[in-house]
Order: sequence, then structure tokens, then C-alpha cells
Amino acid sequence: MIKWTTIRHSIFFKFSLAFLIVGMIPLLVLSALSLNQFTDQVERNTENNFKQMVLYLSKNADDIFRNYNEISKNMYYNPQDITDRQGITLGEEINRLGRINLTTINDFLKTILFSDTHIENALFVRTSDQAVFNQSRANQMLDSNEPFPPVSWAYTLSGKQKQLVVFPPHPETYFGSTRPVITFARNLNDTSGKLGPEANVLGTLYFDVDLDIFDKLFQQVVLDRRDEVYVIDGNGYILYSNQGDKLGKRFDEMAAQRSGTKMLYSEPIPFIGGQVIGLVSKADFYASLTQIRSNVIIASAICLLALLALGALFSRTFTRPVLDIMRLMVRVESGHLETGIMTTRKDEMGRLAHGFNRMIERLQLFINEAYVAEIKSKQAELNALKNQIQPHYLYNTLEVIRMSAVADDSLEVADMIHALAGQLEYVIDFGEEWVTVQRELEHLKNYFHLIEVRFDRRIDLQIDLKEEDAEALILKLSIQPLVENAVHHGIRPRRGKGTVLVTIEKSGADGLAVTVYDNGIGMDSETLARLQRQLAEGESATGKSIGLKNVHARIRQACGEPYGITIESKPEIGTSIRMLYPLQREELRYEKNKSFAGG
Repeated sequence: MIKWTTIRHSIFFKFSLAFLIVGMIPLLVLSALSLNQFTDQVERNTENNFKQMVLYLSKNADDIFRNYNEISKNMYYNPQDITDRQGITLGEEINRLGRINLTTINDFLKTILFSDTHIENALFVRTSDQAVFNQSRANQMLDSNEPFPPVSWAYTLSGKQKQLVVFPPHPETYFGSTRPVITFARNLNDTSGKLGPEANVLGTLYFDVDLDIFDKLFQQVVLDRRDEVYVIDGNGYILYSNQGDKLGKRFDEMAAQRSGTKMLYSEPIPFIGGQVIGLVSKADFYASLTQIRSNVIIASAICLLALLALGALFSRTFTRPVLDIMRLMVRVESGHLETGIMTTRKDEMGRLAHGFNRMIERLQLFINEAYVAEIKSKQAELNALKNQIQPHYLYNTLEVIRMSAVADDSLEVADMIHALAGQLEYVIDFGEEWVTVQRELEHLKNYFHLIEVRFDRRIDLQIDLKEEDAEALILKLSIQPLVENAVHHGIRPRRGKGTVLVTIEKSGADGLAVTVYDNGIGMDSETLARLQRQLAEGESATGKSIGLKNVHARIRQACGEPYGITIESKPEIGTSIRMLYPLQREELRYEKNKSFAGG
């Protein structure tokens, strides 16, 4: 009794009771409201989806008929100039020469046949002698026992002399086949004279289309088992349907509505004056809504039961982990960091316990890492001192060798060592990636001094630089590889004197172009195309294109897509390699960094 009194007056019990009362009322109200709203929304979405599906089918069906209308108009298209007829009228071309558009009738029918993958047969009936020309994708022959065209077709065409006529699905009896097809037909009128109400018909083009074209269209939409969709022409005949037994029959809209079990939606097909009609079963339409209502009710009931169960167990399950954490906090305050809370809970209290355990572990790790970080800091300082000593020792050693050469009057050797030392100092300095043009050219001059001495000053270096471009920034060690390529692969194979010209100039308003010219042997078009492809596609390169590819890749990575290397070359004339950079100067970069730091 005392225990129950203690629990009843505890704050956890009061909180649980309030949780139950406040939670149950909104749950019941929200369940009722959300059920009605959700079912209405699902009903509207389902209806809109079906309407959109019918609209999609009507638009695509209209496009199909318009496409075949354009194909039928090919009879009037003459690919050559009208003067090529040499005075021959269209009627003479059809009747006397047996051709259309300056080609034989059979060749023209082949063109129609293969203009669309769904056209199975193409036929032309000449009016003057009722001769029938045909081409079939399956090489079928006309059945002599079946007249072509049927009388009803000719009657329909007589009333639509200038329009495309669509005949409902029918079997290919005139080819001795039962396969259903849709036939499109258009009269060929004599256009040599003035067209009037009664145009002179020279012949009629027929072509059969496989129903597979509509099969593929209907496969792109999702239909339930009892849903019905019809493609209907202007006369009410069913051109296509997912109900295969109704093809070619008349659609009775009133009968479909009188049944009361279907909901009807329709969209027009403007070109043929027909429509796409969709019939959806009311039972199927509302079945999903009934299932949704049942699921919502069941879910609400489960939530209510779970809320009751959680409220009843809340006090007991909440107090125990809180007390465990409080006891552990007292131990941690006394300096005991080796203990933790053992729990298998997955709720908020379990996460709180795991978080407290992680806090203790990180506290221990932080204490240990503080000592390790201090040791690593001392080691980094020692490595920095060693890295300073090694290049300095190398420079001092080269200086001793140079002074020895000067003492022995080997001034040229001394100059070469001095140039080499300058290059090493420039290359080993890893402090910055971007340098001024002036610094890069100073390094280039040191490098080229060695080249001049090696080749008995038969190779000359010329630099064209304006004073205002000297402080522009470029990537470090980007010009020297291009000059080295020019010397070793352009001028040396020529076995004579040569010149390398380096020009630095602005390119547009915000670009800087660095161009290396040489008057060496150049490259043939095949080699030049291969190098350009390697640069453009980032292919792996070997031989003389390694330096070019590396410099190009560095520029692209640092500056972006518009920048990089382009190459031009002519055999026995020379090669030019152009690097394009964004124009930036040392003072501009300083201002940008200053603004960024201030912001």
C-alpha cells in the first residue's frame, strides 16, 4: 500500500496519466478527420490518374494518325525540280509511265512500306485501268479470288477525295491472311489543273498498319483487369481496344452508361473526329478506398491500445534507467571512469544511457590523446627542422662546388652550377602553387642556360613580355616542360640552329595566353590529332606528350574547363603550344584574400 501511494503521488505517475488523457482525445479526433480527408484525396487522385491516362492515350493516338497522314502525302512530294518532268503531267506520269514522284510505282510503294516499322502492306490502285500495285513486308501475294479494294471502301473514299480515310480493323483476306490490320487510304488527285469540288482522281494509296502500334501504346499505361479503353473513329467504329473481341464493331456509349457498373471518361482525337473512351469499374474504383478505410480504422485501434499500454508501463520503465544514470554520475564525479551503464533499451532512455557511456569513453580518449598530440607536435617540429636542413645543405654544397670552379677559372661550369642551384631552389620550394610570370621566366632562363651550354649555343631563347603582364599569376613549373618539349622533340631532330620564342599576352578581357613557339621539324596531322585527342579526352600519354598532358591536367584542375593547352603544328615549319589562364595578378589575389578575411 505504501509503495502504491508513493507511485501515485510521484511526478512520473502524474505525467503518465496526463499523457494518456491528452493523447487519447486527439488520436480519436484526428483519426476520424484524417480518414475522411484521406479517402476523398485518394478518390480524387484515382479519378485524375485515370483521366490523365485517357488524355495521354488520346494525344498519342492523334499523333499516330497525323504521322500516317503525313506519310500518305508523300504522293504529292517531288524530290526533284518540277522542270525535271519535261512537260509531263502528273496524269501522264501515273497512267502512261507507271511512276510516282519520278520513280516507279513499286519503288514508291517500297518507300511507303519502309517509312514506318508498323506498315505491313502498301498498295496503289490506278483509276484508269484499276491496276493494283502492291508491296508487302512479308512478301505476300494478292489473292485473286478476293477483290481489292472492297466496294464499301471505294464508296467511302468517293466522299472524302482530299482526306485521309481510316478503315476499322479487318483481316487481310485479300492476302489470304486472318491477321487484323487497320487500313489507311488517300486518293491521288490530279494537281496539274485547278482543284475543284470534283477533283480528277488518278489513283488511291492504301497501306495496312499492324495493331501492334496500339499494343505498345497501351502497354505504357496501367489498367486493372476490368477496365476498358477504346479508340473510336468519327463514325463510332472501334479502331482498337484492350477488349480484343470488340475490334471493328460500333461502340454503344448509351449501353455502357445504362449498365450502371462503369464510370465513363473520354478525350477527343481531333484529327479523325474520334475519341478515346475509358470505362472503369466502380467496384474496382472504390475497392481500394474501402481497403484504405479499413486499414486506417485498424491502425487507429492499434495506436489506441498501444497508447494505453505505454501509459500503464510508463512510470515503471522510465524511473529505473533515470536512477541508474544518477548513480553512475555520482561515481564519475568521484573520478571513477572505468564503469558504464549496461542496458539493452532502444528508446530515448536507452539512447541517453548509450550517450552517457560514449561521453565517458571520449573523456578517457581525450585524456589519452592529449599526451599523444603533444608527442606528435614535438615530432613535427623535429621533422620541420630536418626538412629545412636538407635543402640548405644541398644549396651550400653546390655553392662550394661553384666557388671551386671559379677558383679554377671554370666560369662556365660555375655559371651552370649557379643556374642549377637556382632551379633546385625554385623546384624544391613547395610553399606556393601560383607564381608570377616574372619568377617563372627567371627559372626558365636558368634552365635554358644549361641548354645553351650543352648544345654550343645553337639554340636561342627569345621572350616577348610586356611590363604590365610580368606580375600576372600562372601555375609554377608550367612553361619549362613546354620549352623542354620544343628543344628535344622539335629543334634537336632538325640538327641545326633553332629558336624558341615565348610570348605572354592578354587574351580577351579576362584571359592570359602563354605561347611557346619553335621552328623545329613540326608534326604531321596524324600525330597532331593524336596529341589533341589525348589532351581533350584525358587519355594516358607516353613519350613526348607526358609533360604536355600533365601541364594541361594541372591547368584544368586549377582553373576549370575553358582553360588549358591547345597545339598547332606544321611539318618542317614548327609547333606552337598555347596555355590559356584566367587573368589574375598578385595584388588582385591579395585584395581578394584580404576581403575574404575581413568578411
